[in-house]
Amino acid sequence: MIFNKGKPKHKSMNPRRRWRKLLTALMVVISMAFAPAAMADLNGYDISNWQCGIDTATVPADFVIVGTTWGSGGVYGGCLSNGVNTDANRQLAGAINSGKETGVYHYARGGDPEAEARFFVDNVRGYVRKSVLILDWEAQDNKAWGDKQWPRRWAREVKRLTGVNPIIYTMDSGYWQVAGMEKELDCGIWIAQYATNLVTGYQTAPWNIGARGEVMRQYTSNGSLSGWSGRLDLNKFRGDRTAWRKYANPDDKGTTSLPNVKPKPQPTTAPAVDLNALATRTIRGDFGNDPARRQALGGNYAAVMRIVNSRLAGSSGNVSGATGGAYCVVVGSGDTMSAIASRSGRTPASAWNVPSGNINRIWPGQRVCYGGSTASSVGARVTGTSHVVTAGESLWAIYGASGWQAAAQRNGLHTPYTIHPGQVLR
Repeated sequence: MIFNKGKPKHKSMNPRRRWRKLLTALMVVISMAFAPAAMADLNGYDISNWQCGIDTATVPADFVIVGTTWGSGGVYGGCLSNGVNTDANRQLAGAINSGKETGVYHYARGGDPEAEARFFVDNVRGYVRKSVLILDWEAQDNKAWGDKQWPRRWAREVKRLTGVNPIIYTMDSGYWQVAGMEKELDCGIWIAQYATNLVTGYQTAPWNIGARGEVMRQYTSNGSLSGWSGRLDLNKFRGDRTAWRKYANPDDKGTTSLPNVKPKPQPTTAPAVDLNALATRTIRGDFGNDPARRQALGGNYAAVMRIVNSRLAGSSGNVSGATGGAYCVVVGSGDTMSAIASRSGRTPASAWNVPSGNINRIWPGQRVCYGGSTASSVGARVTGTSHVVTAGESLWAIYGASGWQAAAQRNGLHTPYTIHPGQVLR
């Protein structure tokens, strides 16, 4: 095109051109008003075998993550039968049919990682490349906790079987075990870290979000959403639906917008932590025993344990009498062997006999002894209205379908409603 540079500049625009320009600007404004945000983060919740019956179609969320398998079989409780969530298909169908994104997770039990990966994939084949694949890597009931190679081996086997890189879930204090998997295996990281234990709905900017460069953050286990009377784990995914689907299916041809996975520095300030709420959860057994408890509480460990010990002073470690020359006590809620040894003046803690043979694995209701004959495991028994849990039992098995939820409430148990051998239930 040849431009006529000889003409002088006009002070006013041609009326027809001015109207075209105004119309173009108006169209841009209208399109921006109605177009969805390109990088809207997603809100969602995850459910385990203890949310049997939840209507995922009506409980509000952008995504729902369902626990599908535990270990490599042989685990029961709630909706679980032989390690498989029997309600998972219904839960996932409700989410999918109502337009929600979905994820499926495997709860690690610390057995052979390749065997657990195969068990998971065999049971979720219908959802591969449709739902995000996830490993739940926690200390509870996980005999391989602390083994950094276990989640890596599991992830490699899942990738070999499906062609999909899974996301790895862990608590913030356990991040050191999976750190580096982002680059090594192209796995997204999902971090759990709670500022308080207060009841909350979805949050716009959860505490510490992005501090680990994670793709997703679980910021409460005390979430409250319409359509479900119980409490839920609430999460924020740092990306849009296109990014979610890319994690589910790496061959997705849509335009991806993955979050930045470079770790960011921890913030210098944080909301006040509810130490009393953490102490209540510690006594309830939510964080297990040391060293898992110390890892879960992190920098709050000392302050929380001072509150726990103050509350339990004079109420735990009751002397149950000498047995074969041994000094024995009954473990109270929130107790540790180091606390019992210190309180009784019988140290070191390693000199005590405990039913599991491991002083870091004790549960309320067990008898532990110092000196004399070796402590024996507490067998199944009912004393008045109490029941002492034995290996392999679940609330479902003990109280039945009509009574397990009432028993959980009566004993102050909350999701995931874990009980342990030797624990006394009312």
